[in-house]
Amino acid sequence: MSGERRATAVIKSPWERTGQDDPLLRHANRRSVQMRAFIVRGDDQIVDVSVTDLSYAGCAVHTETPLTKREEVRLSILGLKAVKATVRWYRGRMAGLSFDATEGQEHRPRRSDRIELKATALLRRTSRSGYQVQILDVSPFGCRCEFIERPSIGERVMLKFEGLGAIEASVRWVEGTLLGLDFARPIHEAVFNFMLARLRCGLKFEHDARTADAPA
Repeated sequence: MSGERRATAVIKSPWERTGQDDPLLRHANRRSVQMRAFIVRGDDQIVDVSVTDLSYAGCAVHTETPLTKREEVRLSILGLKAVKATVRWYRGRMAGLSFDATEGQEHRPRRSDRIELKATALLRRTSRSGYQVQILDVSPFGCRCEFIERPSIGERVMLKFEGLGAIEASVRWVEGTLLGLDFARPIHEAVFNFMLARLRCGLKFEHDARTADAPA
């Protein structure tokens, strides 16, 4: 009929139905992990949980203790400093948490505050194939690394650390064979600590493997 409007059903994904519309919080951008952790609730109750997937903005946990939607908690992964998080959903012993986006981001560290680290990551420029680069130091706001193809200052690239999704960054400076990257969004403290622990464990494993293979 003329002038008649038809109602169109909008089907949302499970993550959108729980109010998590930020693409960084959707399941497709999370990475499967298995890590022991604990949650501290408002009444100081401590709940043992297992982190099953992780993104730059939140995580999913398995818990035998029911949690309440919109409950504010503190989460500690791998025994590291507890960070603020909010329960976005709880269903069948699984819960989705989002990290407090403002926590730990008030102070932007100087280059001297960056953590020295020798690890590799995948760097990809626009319309080009990605390649491995050596990371020399890192902070939640950026990193310093070596490069193969010289980029332009201000150029946007994608950087992928082991066990996490790609993060957008811009080239702040280029000097010799080194470049400095600024992340488009700071890495949350909880994710940054996990990333460091994972990269350091990987380096230790590689070192132990080489030592074991070395001739007596």
